[in-house]
Amino acid sequence: MPKKKRLSAGRVPLILFLCQMISALEVPLDLVQPPTITHQSPKDYIIDPRENIVIQCEAKGKPPPSFSWTRNGTHFDIDKDPLVSILKPGSGTLVINIMSEGKAETYEGVYQCTARNERGAAISNNIVVRPSRSPLWTKEKLEPITLRNGQPLVLPCRPPIGLPPPIIFWMDNSFQRLPQSERVSQGLNGDLYFSNVLPEDTREDYICYARFNHTQTIQQKQPISVKVISVDELNDTIAANLNDTEFYGAKPSKDRPPTFLTPEGNASNKEELRGNVLSLECIAEGLPTPVIYWIKEDGILPINRTFYKNFKKTLQILHVSEADSGNYQCIAKNALGAIHHTISVTVKAAPYWIMAPQNLVLSPGEDGTLICRANGKPKPNISWLTNGVPIEIAPDDPSRKIDGDTIIFSNVQERSSAVYQCNASNEYGYLLANAFVNVLAEPPRILTPPNTLYQVIANRPAFLDCAFFGSPLPTIEWFKGAKGSALHEDIYVLHENGTLEIPVAQKDSTGTYTCVARNKLGMAKNEVHLEIKDPTRIIKQPEYAVVQRGSTVSFECKVKHDHTLIPTVMWLKDNGELPSDERFTIDKDQLEIADVSDNDSGTYTCMANTTLDSVSASAVLSVVDVPNPPFDLELTSQLDKSVQLSWTPGDDNNSPITKFIIEYEDAMHEAGLWHHQAEVSGTQTTAQLKLSPYVSYSFRVMAVNSIGRSLPSEASEQYLTKAAEPEKNPTAVEGLGSEPDNLVITWKPLNGFESNGPGLQYKVSWRQKDGDDEWTSVVVANVSKYIVSGTPTFVPYLIKVQALNDVGFAPEPTVVMGHSGEDLPMVAPGNVHVNVVNSTLAEVHWDPVPLKSIRGHLQGYRIYYWKTHSSSQRNRRHLEKKILTFQGSKTHGMLPGLEPFSHYTLNVRVVNGKGEGPASPDRVFNTPEGVPSAPSSLKIVNPTLDSLTLEWDPPSHPNGILTEYTLKYQPINSTHELGPLVDLKIPANKTRWILKNLNFSTRYKFYFYAQTSAGSGSQITEEAVTTVDEAMASRQVDIATQGWFIGLMCAVALLILILLIVCFIRRNKGGKYPVKEKEDAHADPEIQPMKEDDGTFGEYSDTEDHKPLKKGSRTPSDRTVKKEDSDDSLVDYGEGVNGQFNEDGSFIGQYSGKKEKEPAEGNESSEAPSPVNAMNSFV
Repeated sequence: MPKKKRLSAGRVPLILFLCQMISALEVPLDLVQPPTITHQSPKDYIIDPRENIVIQCEAKGKPPPSFSWTRNGTHFDIDKDPLVSILKPGSGTLVINIMSEGKAETYEGVYQCTARNERGAAISNNIVVRPSRSPLWTKEKLEPITLRNGQPLVLPCRPPIGLPPPIIFWMDNSFQRLPQSERVSQGLNGDLYFSNVLPEDTREDYICYARFNHTQTIQQKQPISVKVISVDELNDTIAANLNDTEFYGAKPSKDRPPTFLTPEGNASNKEELRGNVLSLECIAEGLPTPVIYWIKEDGILPINRTFYKNFKKTLQILHVSEADSGNYQCIAKNALGAIHHTISVTVKAAPYWIMAPQNLVLSPGEDGTLICRANGKPKPNISWLTNGVPIEIAPDDPSRKIDGDTIIFSNVQERSSAVYQCNASNEYGYLLANAFVNVLAEPPRILTPPNTLYQVIANRPAFLDCAFFGSPLPTIEWFKGAKGSALHEDIYVLHENGTLEIPVAQKDSTGTYTCVARNKLGMAKNEVHLEIKDPTRIIKQPEYAVVQRGSTVSFECKVKHDHTLIPTVMWLKDNGELPSDERFTIDKDQLEIADVSDNDSGTYTCMANTTLDSVSASAVLSVVDVPNPPFDLELTSQLDKSVQLSWTPGDDNNSPITKFIIEYEDAMHEAGLWHHQAEVSGTQTTAQLKLSPYVSYSFRVMAVNSIGRSLPSEASEQYLTKAAEPEKNPTAVEGLGSEPDNLVITWKPLNGFESNGPGLQYKVSWRQKDGDDEWTSVVVANVSKYIVSGTPTFVPYLIKVQALNDVGFAPEPTVVMGHSGEDLPMVAPGNVHVNVVNSTLAEVHWDPVPLKSIRGHLQGYRIYYWKTHSSSQRNRRHLEKKILTFQGSKTHGMLPGLEPFSHYTLNVRVVNGKGEGPASPDRVFNTPEGVPSAPSSLKIVNPTLDSLTLEWDPPSHPNGILTEYTLKYQPINSTHELGPLVDLKIPANKTRWILKNLNFSTRYKFYFYAQTSAGSGSQITEEAVTTVDEAMASRQVDIATQGWFIGLMCAVALLILILLIVCFIRRNKGGKYPVKEKEDAHADPEIQPMKEDDGTFGEYSDTEDHKPLKKGSRTPSDRTVKKEDSDDSLVDYGEGVNGQFNEDGSFIGQYSGKKEKEPAEGNESSEAPSPVNAMNSFV
């Protein structure tokens, strides 16, 4: 991480004083500099002998360096070897052409490259070049291996030594890997270990393969034949070869405690280099197969770096360090015992850098240091070289001084330029580093391109580069904006390489920044530009979804971004690409998956990328479905009346099974029909089922989860239970007569499942409830009805029905009561009388009939009533009868919905299950008068200037004798304001009426209703308009065009202007203009309008204490007026409240019973506009 310096909060100018440690400083290639190695081949360079050898060595410097090589410590003259050439001009890379001729082994050795110019020489590592080797196995004759079951076995591999070492694996002749387990596994050395053998281990093709990756070749060992024999086979072998008896022994292998196959003994040692992978192995034999455990003595195994391989037989620790040294113990354990082995681990270390030397650029006269620090185990030896020569024999330089791992330079001069090499080595390896000292005198230069544009997301760090060079090392200063003010906010951080960091860039960070580099030789500056962009955000994230298989699911992802950036939105599934499937469609902000399958489950991520930032949001899709059907149904514990059913659940399809439903089929009685048997918890896989006798059972099971029910399982095997007597009797036993002299006994028969055996029949028994007769019984077949004839009418009977089959009778049945057949009632209700409640309601009373005369179940009483004629009609007309039934034994009832002022007749009858009895004598009653309905129609015809003609039809339902009609009306102006309401009474024999003395060109609203002695009926409304006086309108037009009128209007306008000027002057003097007094002084009754707009009525007021308005006074502010006495109006009376109307003219006020004649004053609302009124509107 580059060093950085945070500016203090003391608001000091943001200037960086860099020390001589300029590890990130690059010398521009146009300046003189010593060579630097840029590319080289690895130290241990294994080549493919089938290809040309390429040994890399590239370097830079000014002037460009020249290259030379050594091989095995001596100069390698490449010009004398025709197979060796340089890759290209200016390069030091060697190309050895061995594909045309020559052998790779000829060029095996240690190579080193030197790059040299006038400022020094840099050297490469020692590059050890070796060709890869993949030798064949030595031919050997492998004898077949025969051993008895349970013995341990080790099959050796012993691959040939290759370069690099091969990868080992075991396969058969079909190139199929041999299965491995805790019992059989491959060791780190490639051998195949059997903790104990089994008969299935017998095969003739155990083949060890060695794969040499460098040459992409595979070598194989001869197949090994293994035969595992059982004790019986062993005895047969002994019988055929008696002399071998002692070798095998005739006893089978017994269980035995563990023993280690590798490593041997109780302890061993292991050495590993720092940074490598430590692999410890323990493989044990035993019967049963042992299990391996690992512990570290006096410590714990590192959690994040410890892994177990090969069924825990191998312990691996990654990136080992000296702290991992110690004793590790493996424990092998089975049922018969345990053993352990201790491995003492020592971690050594090849040299590794603590501080590698860095290039040093100094100006003449400056001081500096080169530091070379390394560590290792054992501790490495540090040695210095200059220009590839040990520093002890190199030319002396008075400016340098060596102090162990440090070279100190003081007062350097141009001749002090050189390349220094630091070598740190121990027995496990070496490190070599080149670092030059370049003495230059250069003014500052800035290497970052000018006017570079940086775009940064808001609230993120911004890094503005200012790569620079100069000798002496320049100081760096940053400025913002055209004014050039130095940055001294503590929110900035300046790195040693000149980069300006804004830890949290904000919108106000946008602008131009200037970097200035200075040393004693000069100054350089550069401008860069910073733009802050809004962050990309996902404002609508995809949401977790649980969907059923086969349905469609969609994920939404709405992105908000900076308008100058163009985002690309992509969808991922489980951090990989979406499947290439047409079921997946992406449309704008949405991913849709159709016909969802199980494979679609996973995490879906919406990723929005711009050139500056990236955001993502994920949601999980769970695909669920009803469970798969259970299978493997099995019946056990089969008893006469129970059986145990077990099954294996199917896949729950990502939704846990909550219960299982068990159904049965009775193949004997109801083949193909399945019935519910039982339900058990979703955690159960067995159920104890209760059975009925004489049933051929088959069972099936269905699983249920939150999505629904699975398909049924396959049916189980059939199970037939033994026959038994019925356990229950028929239900729903009833006794009802269909005729007056019979008794019909019915019941719900048992189904085949309930019969419990063959030969199902029923024993039907009956007797009179109130008599002393014995039970009469009859046995009938499997039917549901029996009829007893010759019974008295409507007599109670006791009944019972018992089931029986070939095995026996069911339990004693329950006795129920029934009745023989009913007959019509014989007597009519008496003492019927009527009480009229009101014009539409009457109450009827009657006496009940004797119970014996009913001859059946009393259902209730039924009233027949009809209207014979209306009281207002002279001709009788028989109307349709109406019926009301009153349940039970009620002796009164209400007759609603009667018509007022009508003549009715009624009678009452008793009802039983058979029908109605005789009717009671007719009773007659009359209903009183009621209020009438609205008039059938209302039309307004023949409008004139001051009159309207009303025509109407009487109410269709007068409900009595009409006494009079009431007409109410009132004017309405263009703004829907209401005038006074007029009330007028009209004789009942009229159907036409003329209203006179109305205002011309005025709209009126009418309310019209009829009355009887019972009150007023519903009203009907209508509107109409009187006509216009054409002559008056013509005169108004003529007056408005007269010259005198135009002059008068101009004078009025001038007067108003003068009044405004005077008012303005007086207000500026602080006085108040007496508008009220001015109006009184100039009052003119001829030029004062009743209203400022069109002179129509305002809202009508009923206030009784209004004083008459003065002639010429203005309309009150509430826009209401009172009418003057006028011959043009018929209105003599006013209602007690305001008459108010909606905009559509409907009346929403209230009527008052108080009527009072009241004079009205003021101008008439019906007056046409006049020139005087028009002129007055200016005042």
